[in-house]
Amino acid sequence: MKRLFYFFVFMIPALGGFSQLSDHGDHELQCIHQSRAMEKGLFNPAYAWQSDYLFDYDVSFYWLDIEVSNQSVFVSGNTTINAEALVAIDTFAFELIPEQTIDSIFVDGIKYSNYTRETNNVLVPVSTIPAQSSFSAQIYYQGQPPSGGFFAGVTNAYSSAWDQEVTWTLSEPFAAADWFPVKQDLEDKADSCWVFLTTDSDLMAGSQGLLTNTVNLGNGQTRYEWKSSYPIDYYLISFAVADYLEYNTYAHPVEMGGDSILIQNFIYDSPGCLENYKGGIDVTGEMVELMSEKYILYPFHEEKYGHCLTQLGGGMEHQTMSTMGGFSFGLVAHELGHMWFGDHVTCATWSDIWINEGFATYSNHLAEEFINGWSAGVNFIVGKQNSAMGSPGGSVYIPEELIYPGNEYRIFNGRLSYNKGACIIHILRHEIQDDELFFDVMGSFQTEYAGGTATGEDFKNTAEEVTGMEFDTFFDQWYYGEGYPKYALTWYYDNGNFHLSSSQSTSTSVTPVFEMLMDYRLEFEDGTDTIVQLFQSQNLENYVLPMPKVVVDIEVDPNDWTMEKVTSITVVVEETESPVYFTVAPNPVQEHLNLYFSNPTEGPRNINISDISGRSILNMHSSDDQLHINTSGLARGVYVVRVDDGNKKFDRRFVK
Repeated sequence: MKRLFYFFVFMIPALGGFSQLSDHGDHELQCIHQSRAMEKGLFNPAYAWQSDYLFDYDVSFYWLDIEVSNQSVFVSGNTTINAEALVAIDTFAFELIPEQTIDSIFVDGIKYSNYTRETNNVLVPVSTIPAQSSFSAQIYYQGQPPSGGFFAGVTNAYSSAWDQEVTWTLSEPFAAADWFPVKQDLEDKADSCWVFLTTDSDLMAGSQGLLTNTVNLGNGQTRYEWKSSYPIDYYLISFAVADYLEYNTYAHPVEMGGDSILIQNFIYDSPGCLENYKGGIDVTGEMVELMSEKYILYPFHEEKYGHCLTQLGGGMEHQTMSTMGGFSFGLVAHELGHMWFGDHVTCATWSDIWINEGFATYSNHLAEEFINGWSAGVNFIVGKQNSAMGSPGGSVYIPEELIYPGNEYRIFNGRLSYNKGACIIHILRHEIQDDELFFDVMGSFQTEYAGGTATGEDFKNTAEEVTGMEFDTFFDQWYYGEGYPKYALTWYYDNGNFHLSSSQSTSTSVTPVFEMLMDYRLEFEDGTDTIVQLFQSQNLENYVLPMPKVVVDIEVDPNDWTMEKVTSITVVVEETESPVYFTVAPNPVQEHLNLYFSNPTEGPRNINISDISGRSILNMHSSDDQLHINTSGLARGVYVVRVDDGNKKFDRRFVK
């Protein structure tokens, strides 16, 4: 999902009397989440406000047969839920807000009127359904859900620009129960879904999957029958209804050997509307081809990809048909990226929303990099880095206690879930140092968790399996930790060696050090340059690199791979008077430093040793021509010895 709010810089700098059974036979697609759920304790509700009974069954199929309008958010009709009992069930539960009036409930064809409603939980005592048996429930209902705000389940709005009324849904994260009976459990994906939408015949209604039939009901209304055979999470089921026209294009991924993927677009049927958005829509095919190459083949290629234009302030990645407020390059790329990260593989918990939003934002970066060019990609990721460092703290992973209705803006925090989330993927790509291997990680993750759900920890495990590298520390500091590194650098060139002292602090004490690879561009006196890569594993690191040419300048992270702030770069310059007033040895030093003075003095000299920040470490007076100073207690780093003889001051540097 992508929103247009001032603090989201990724868009602009700055949501019957009998049971109807599925006739599509036995589901070959199995619930991929089930084994994980069993391991963690299947029958515990995901959230405190949910009934325990919701977790007694596994959803296999949703069928919504509802009447909708572009004039209001009122919904009426029925929803069928096919499921398998995981234990013997004597109470069938589902979620539906009180504003929706329930007309009747059928379970396996039997009508049940003796039900209770506890907030959004509907509890229906039923004749015992044996464990491991399939059953079907059908709920007839009608009502007008609350509307307003980005996270409203159903919204109606008017476009003055195009003189159009439009109604659309946005169920993420907790609002599906606003408009249909549902089990809101991320790890319980339905194996398939049908959405039948009845509306006025001068309108069109879009949803997921394939439009298998358009039925003129003969009473001024038409039913649009959408069917999908792919696993789908509850919040990705959707509709949008307006006076639309259909505009279609196609993508031709290499993997399809000349075959194509339909890109089906429902655009307002208003003069000039299609012409206004056509350019943004037409690039979608190229993006589908790119992401199919970089990840895996578009995961819903047997159905379609598409867009429904609405007045949404951004976009929402409804499976195979994103709900859009416009068609900017970034918005189209972001919502398309969700088809892989968010829809095909969905976050297993809202704490792990990074699996959805961080990767969709990085998909936008890849579209910039590989379609618009490297510099466009750099400009994009630098904007995200600057946003992520706009405040000192904040974790990409969201603690469980922060996941609750009313706190949706923490889940969908633009700086953290989106921008920092994309930045740490970019940093991981740099750590791997092999683009082919990096994209193997992305594709393997899609294959391993195809049609299911995954956590950030799952992605870490895939990255480790594919690369053979260890990423526990990386995730501890970047995913679970907070903040970013800050560098104070001191360097000098001496006798064919480049010396660099890197002092790293961090923006928050939560993460005291970022162990990471850093690029440095060294510029030489002959006008040439080179990039060296150095791994920093502690707050202070000293490096000595043989360098045949004289270094005159350095640049940190020249290609903007990482996310950091550089607080200072200091060049240590030798005192060059002749004769030399004093020398230091050995350099670098370990236990003891010797100072040798070449000129006698009439009185005591003042001798001060300070670190690179200017903090005084030792101050003394001496007239001796040689001094032997104990340096065993000094931390590693670069230090400056300043001698003041009353007439002049002389500096020498040494490295511990």
